[in-house]
Amino acid sequence: MASRRPQAHGARQAAELESGVVIAAHGRHYLVQAGDQKLQCVTRGKKTDVSVGDRIRFARTSPNQGVVESIDERRTLLYRSDQYKSKLLAANVTQLFIVVATEPTFADDLVSRSLVAAESAGVDAHLILNKTDITEALPRTRERLQVYARLGYPVHEVSATARPEDTRALFMPLLTGQSTILIGQSGMGKSSIINLIIPDADIAVREISAALDTGKHTTTFTRLYQMDEGASIIDSPGFQEFGLYQLSEGMLERAFRDFRPHLGHCRFYNCHHLTEPDCAVLAAVKTGEIAPMRHQLYAQLVHESSQTLY
Repeated sequence: MASRRPQAHGARQAAELESGVVIAAHGRHYLVQAGDQKLQCVTRGKKTDVSVGDRIRFARTSPNQGVVESIDERRTLLYRSDQYKSKLLAANVTQLFIVVATEPTFADDLVSRSLVAAESAGVDAHLILNKTDITEALPRTRERLQVYARLGYPVHEVSATARPEDTRALFMPLLTGQSTILIGQSGMGKSSIINLIIPDADIAVREISAALDTGKHTTTFTRLYQMDEGASIIDSPGFQEFGLYQLSEGMLERAFRDFRPHLGHCRFYNCHHLTEPDCAVLAAVKTGEIAPMRHQLYAQLVHESSQTLY
């Protein structure tokens, strides 16, 4: 009889756990959507391995508070890192939208790194060209985006401020049934797009600020908006850099989709695709099959990967 008691206790404990989705995070404090209710949850000890988008199990400690007990298996995980630490961006996303604009000018380095992150995580990537009403800068911006379009990444043109209804009409079918994260530099119009898709976004941000007791600073954090049962959209803070120190050399070469047809065709099986003779990747750069800009980024990322200290 004694051997059955722990099992019954464990079953009772499991039954007491509730499920929820993490919709915002601040340090070890998380805002969790559980049905129609939002709760503040913390992790045990000093753990900070919970991400926005995570589906979690929590134990309720008061009517509106709980403790994270476990994280459900993730389908995908996006994060960026420098040589010292890694920062979780979002879990369980199915697609990543990189927002760029005609003005201010966008950084190709950030776009390319975001695409590498998406490829390595198994997440579909799209480019959103905003502010197409600024016509003087449009031809040059379109030309810059051709390098990504040729790789097969969809490029969608919108003008969130000048043509809001058209912008919303384009977005809604793309978001159906998907968990989407928007990323981009500050000034690209990401907030305007979010406000079109989620009309109550500003109200939600204030609620999150109050719940996490972080005031206006919460606007610099990643947050999730549930659109319906099958779709959600995640807004991330604008950032200028996207470190990928966590990716090994082998992971990097496979995350460049323009490299893939050439992998395995180098003279050396352990080719680094940097200076080796008879390298199929370097040959493709010479013939123009791989853009020099893409190979330069690969070389930079390989260098960064070797600098990892954490």
